[in-house]
Amino acid sequence: MTEIQNPMPRDAFDLLMAGNQRFVSGTPEHPNQDATRRTEIAPSQQPFAVLFGCSDSRLAAEIIFDRGLGDLFVVRTAGHVAGAEVLGSIEYGVSVLDAPLVVVLGHDSCGAIAAARAAADGGRVPGGFVRDVVERVTPSVLAARAAGRDQADEILAEHIEHTVDLLMERSRVLAERVAAGRLGVVGLSYRLADGSAQLVATRGLHTAVPAAS
Repeated sequence: MTEIQNPMPRDAFDLLMAGNQRFVSGTPEHPNQDATRRTEIAPSQQPFAVLFGCSDSRLAAEIIFDRGLGDLFVVRTAGHVAGAEVLGSIEYGVSVLDAPLVVVLGHDSCGAIAAARAAADGGRVPGGFVRDVVERVTPSVLAARAAGRDQADEILAEHIEHTVDLLMERSRVLAERVAAGRLGVVGLSYRLADGSAQLVATRGLHTAVPAAS
């Protein structure tokens, strides 16, 4: 397959989504997964995208986007909640590795969102550090409901958008690169059953978000 050298944000987005289409259709090409690629990138890495996603075991980034070694700089937490370590990791992928795209990847049937919805309804809040995850997701649940959106997919979209906004607001590195046209930040919603990733939020890319179905 043809790779793009020094891709712009739109190039990187198109490359990522083309891989997802191959995965959905059952025709993966498994690029950059051989010994030649392993040797080629051993001295250094130049991923074309930073992917910040949920830790869910069904959300393996290189598989669902049909990519390989050195393609994606992946950061994952339960419910894709972002703290200082996450922001630092994403900024590293952008400012040091010069990735032109940041992706926030959420998915349906997310346990963190389900727990936050239950807690918002007066249910039991988990103990330990799981509680912290749920508390960081809860504002998205409340914001969606305040806007009259209480369906699971609507709350998911709100949480993805909230995460995109949080990255832009808290990271000057990301905001400045987006403003300069050097970076795109997008939010994708992954469907576990069919494997498709749907665009729900975009900053710095001239790409329309599809209307909710």
